[in-house]
Amino acid sequence: MTPGQFRALVFVYYRKSGRHDLPWRTTHDPYRILVSEIMLQQTQVERVIPFYRSFLKRFPTVRALAQAPLGDVLKAWQGLGYNRRAKMLHEAAKLVVKSHKGKVPVTILELEALPGVGPYTARAVAAFAANVDSVFVETNLRTAVIHHFFADREGVHDKEILEVLTEAYPKGRAREWYAALMDYGAHLKRSGARLNARSKGYVKQSTFAGSDREARGAILKSLTKAPATRAKLLKLLGGDRKAQIESNLSKLLKEEMVVKTGAYYRLP
Repeated sequence: MTPGQFRALVFVYYRKSGRHDLPWRTTHDPYRILVSEIMLQQTQVERVIPFYRSFLKRFPTVRALAQAPLGDVLKAWQGLGYNRRAKMLHEAAKLVVKSHKGKVPVTILELEALPGVGPYTARAVAAFAANVDSVFVETNLRTAVIHHFFADREGVHDKEILEVLTEAYPKGRAREWYAALMDYGAHLKRSGARLNARSKGYVKQSTFAGSDREARGAILKSLTKAPATRAKLLKLLGGDRKAQIESNLSKLLKEEMVVKTGAYYRLP
């Protein structure tokens, strides 16, 4: 298959079976697209949709998010996981209000300067909000390229994947192309094509049970309900995990995701 044939195949699939009704596909608002991209990091689309809708109902603009207490943002994020993303998004919103007059930028360099926004997220937001041309890689794109160009290979480097994507890239159609390619890659995964492990850049997601992520999540979930003492928090995951809770409670305090008032811990 040539890159041109690959591009045509992806667009044919998208026209017939693309997920055109995803809520972030119906907007060009860079704030709403930024929220979706942060939420979609390491999280499946189906899980994100209800959180995305409720979060934007609570914080409909970047100014509304920036002006809200971090505790309210963490409560709205509760259940989605990777709570540090919520803090970074909150900090990004405050910087947008301070440095960009309340308008989320759409240039890659300005987006990359926002807290929690890396090279992929910056390029995705720029593509979906403003149709900015760039070539980048993410998990569904890897699946699609490896499936058609490196199916018999192990250790495929992202540089090789980028070379294919550069040749296939339809200049001036970034928004449509990446929506199509992500949907096609997701379709291949649902069909059983689990090929990202063949990528040299692949990192397997760590197990949640027993992890620090679970401990952090348990602390924050408890504090969304009410302030709590250290003694109460240490009991959250049983006696054999008290040290882990204590360690992560200290980290959350240092990160200012939790504050202490007297004997009680609470959300900021």
